[in-house]
This record gives sequence, structure tokens and C-alpha cells, in this order.
Amino acid sequence: MEAFLTPEFWLAVGQIIMIDILLGGDNAIVIALACRNLPPELRRKGILWGTAGAIVLRVILIFFAMSLLALPYLKLVGAALLIWIGIKLLVPEDDEHGDLQASDKLLGAIKTIIVADFVMSVDNVIGIAGAAQTAGHEGHQMPLVIFGLLVSIPIIVWGSSVVLKLMDRFPVIIVAGGALLGWIAGTLAVGDPAIQGYLPQAESLRYLAGGLCALLVVAVGKALAARAPQAS
Repeated sequence: MEAFLTPEFWLAVGQIIMIDILLGGDNAIVIALACRNLPPELRRKGILWGTAGAIVLRVILIFFAMSLLALPYLKLVGAALLIWIGIKLLVPEDDEHGDLQASDKLLGAIKTIIVADFVMSVDNVIGIAGAAQTAGHEGHQMPLVIFGLLVSIPIIVWGSSVVLKLMDRFPVIIVAGGALLGWIAGTLAVGDPAIQGYLPQAESLRYLAGGLCALLVVAVGKALAARAPQAS
């Protein structure tokens, strides 16, 4: 119980919520598109049941991801993926959801939401699993993940439009999110069993690796974002 009252626990919860909000914008759009052909009286049910199914599936995926991250070299792979996801977050993309097929049946809409969320949740799963792995609460990682996801659900479902507007108005939120993913990547990488024996076991090393990876993500992401308009 004491672990749930430490600052580290609530910092990890905050990281999970921020990751899920920043990387869940597409999921909120998918939910809206999948339910757009439902009768008004069924839209709320479609959103709630579709989101619930997607969250349960995501918890299962995160459980397997955290188990796999205990194997040698996979934390390094996960860290590399997080750096790529963080950079990708900072580079503007075209809308890819215009051709998503909506359903006029409740079960069809729920199925669309769950399947689409499964396909799109690789970044969320890796980011949240990494945040839980670096939280330093052995034995409390899954409660941490579930709690963070539960808190983020209402924010994504009912507050997604507000969050998206805030991101448009204050781009620093997105930059902070990319830096956060870089930070988690760095702290995750130095904890890989394959290289731990070759590195000094000091907290300062985690901070240094996290800071360097955060700077890397922001620098590369900003550079690519600056070139994006010229390439289009």
C-alpha cells in the first residue's frame, strides 16, 4: 500500500495518462468515425462499449509487452521504438481516417472500434509498458497501468476535442510529449539485462540517458517537422 503513496508512483501514473492522451488522439477520431452512422440513441452505447473493449484488449497487450521487456535486448528494441514514436509525434501527418468504414449496427461499430484500436495501439502499448517498467514498483506495475488507463478513458472519450484544441493552441504540449517518450526510452535502455553488467548502476546514469534521448527526440523531430512543408 505504501508504494501507491510515493511520488514515483504518481509520476508514473502521470506519464501513462499523458502518453495515452497524446497518442490517443487518433483513437478518439476512430471512435467518432466508427459511430457516425449509428442512430443517436445508440451512439453513446457504441462509444462506451467500443472503448471498454479496446481498453481491455490494450491491458492484455501491455501485460505481454511488459513480460517481454524482461528478456535481454528487448528493452533496447523498445527504447528504439519509443524514440521513433516520439519523433513521429512531432512530425505533422495527413489525416488517414477518411476511408474508415462506419457501421449502422451497434455490434458492427463496436467491432470496428476494437479492431482499429488494436491496429493503432502499438505506440500506446510500448509507451505505457516502458513507463511502467521504469517506474521502479516491482509487483505494482499492472495496477499502475490499469489505473493510468482508467483515468485516461474519460479524458479521451469526452475530452478529446478539448485536448486536441489545446495541442493546436499550445504546441509545446506535443513537444513535451515527445521529450517524455525519449526520456522513457533512455531510462528503459540502460535497464536492459544485456548491458546492465557493463554500466555503472547509478541513478545519475538513468537521468543522463533519459535526458540525452529526450533531447535527441526533440532535435530530430523538430528538424524533420521543419523540412516537412518543403517536401510536400
